[in-house]
Formats: sequence, structure tokens, C-alpha cells
Amino acid sequence: MNEIQELKDRRDQLLSEAERLHAELLPLEALLESEEPIEPDRKRELWDKYNELKRNFDSRNNNADLLDRKISRRENLANCDSLMAGYIEAMDNWTADEQELNEKRQSLSTRLAQIQQQAVEDMAKARQAETDAATAYAQAVAWGDTEGEETANADAQKAAKNLTAAAEHNRRQTLMMTALEQELVTVDKYIAEAQEKHKGIERTALWLSQTVLEEQWNEAAKALFEVGGKLWANYSLLGLDQVGLMKLAVPEEGENFGKWTWHELSDRSRQYTARDLVQLKSLSIPQQPVDVSNLKQRKDERNEQAATEQRELV
Repeated sequence: MNEIQELKDRRDQLLSEAERLHAELLPLEALLESEEPIEPDRKRELWDKYNELKRNFDSRNNNADLLDRKISRRENLANCDSLMAGYIEAMDNWTADEQELNEKRQSLSTRLAQIQQQAVEDMAKARQAETDAATAYAQAVAWGDTEGEETANADAQKAAKNLTAAAEHNRRQTLMMTALEQELVTVDKYIAEAQEKHKGIERTALWLSQTVLEEQWNEAAKALFEVGGKLWANYSLLGLDQVGLMKLAVPEEGENFGKWTWHELSDRSRQYTARDLVQLKSLSIPQQPVDVSNLKQRKDERNEQAATEQRELV
């Protein structure tokens, strides 16, 4: 944290200097932009002074910005565990919100479909009843069925009243459907917002993950070149060439954008003597994982070979 504080102090110092330079720039800008005549030599002198101040001002601002990014990166690295835990919790919360909203949307959609279907069925049923009553009335008149005519007429009047009631009910259902559709629009908006929030936090978390992975990459690269330096020294002491290693180039990630090449191996190799390289205890040899299937295969092959040899002897 002391290193981060030193960077902050340096950044604040640069910003303070930039502010001072800006204060010196303002009167020069006003003078150069004024309509008052200025002698050419004097004007050239003012422009030279202005440009020099402007370069220094821009330089300090740019350096302060670079330091600010470095500070932010190192603070993120120092607090990566707590930051990532917060991001994951926030993403889980937004995922839960989206799931709840989707459930509400499903409920609204189901209810809307039910009301729409019921409205269509009720109107169709009321119209069909009126049509059936009219048909029955016409048939009764055609066959001279006075009693049937009276019954059909009564049924037609009843069907007309039912159709009017159904139309009013349909009007109320239409209002309900409109309200449900509007609520669906609102829920869809909330779902989109939840998805957007989740995506934004996920992207921030991925930036943090990238920073951590870059540092892990750099540490792994340094470990590789540590071993590579010893290998280079070993080759040199044996009088062997290092053609294969000379093809090595590993990019450095994070704050710097360079790369490690065979020059790094050569530089590191100079610190090792033959005595250093023969200290086998300092060389950690990774254990190869045991492949059970290969062991069994080799055992079967040996058994088969032994059986073949036995048959040949017989």
C-alpha cells in the first residue's frame, strides 16, 4: 500500500503542477487572442512561451492520467477478492430478479391468453344463441307453428339481451386485456434493465479477472525465464547452441507492453556457475502423473510377449 500511496502522491504533485501551469497559460491565451496589435517579435516570443507551457501542461496531465490508471489497477489487484465477491453477489441478485420477473411475465401472459380466449368464446356463444333463436322463429312462421313462433320470439329477445350483456362484458375484458398488455410491457422493460445491469457488472468483473490473469501470466512467465536462464547457462557451459531457445518470445501483459525474449535468458544465465547448476536439490522435477491405462497396457503386452516366447520354446 505504501507503493500505491507514493504513486498517489506523485499523481497529486503532477496535477498540482498542471494547475499552476494552466494558471500561467490563461493570461497568455487572453493576450494572444486579443485584437490589440502585437509586434511580430513579441508575438513570436509569446507563442514560444505559450507552446512551452502547453507542452509541460499536457505532459503533466498525461503522466497523471497514466499514474491514475496504474493506481486503479494496483488497488483492484490488492482488493480483487472482495471486489470479485461483490460482483458475483450483485450478478446473482440481478439473475434472481430476472427470474422473478420472468415468472411474473409468464403469469401475466397466461392470464391474458385466458381472458382473450374467454372473450372470444362468450361473444361467439351469444351470437350463436341469437342466430339459433332467429332461425327457430323463421321455421315456426314457415310451418305455421304459432306456439313455436311465440317460444322462438321469446328466445330471440332473451338472446338479444344476452348479446348486449356479452358485449358489455367483452368491453370490460378488453380493458383488462389492455391493462395486462401494458403491464407486460413494463415487466419486459424491467427484465431488459436487469439483463443490462447483469451484463454491465459481468463486464466489470471480467476486466478485474483480466487484470488478475495478466499478473498471473507475468508471474508464470518470470518463473519460466528463471528456469530458462539456468538452461541457457547449462547449454553454454556444455558448449551447445541455444537455437531453440532463441525463438522464444513471451509478451508481458498489464502495465507494460513489452516482451521477454532470449536476451532475457542470456542475461539471467550470467549469474549461474556450474556449481549452481549441479545442485539438483534446487531443481524441482515435476512428477509425471501415473496413467493406469498405459501401465495395464504395457503389462498385457509383456505377458503376451512372454507367452509367445514360451510357445516358441515348445
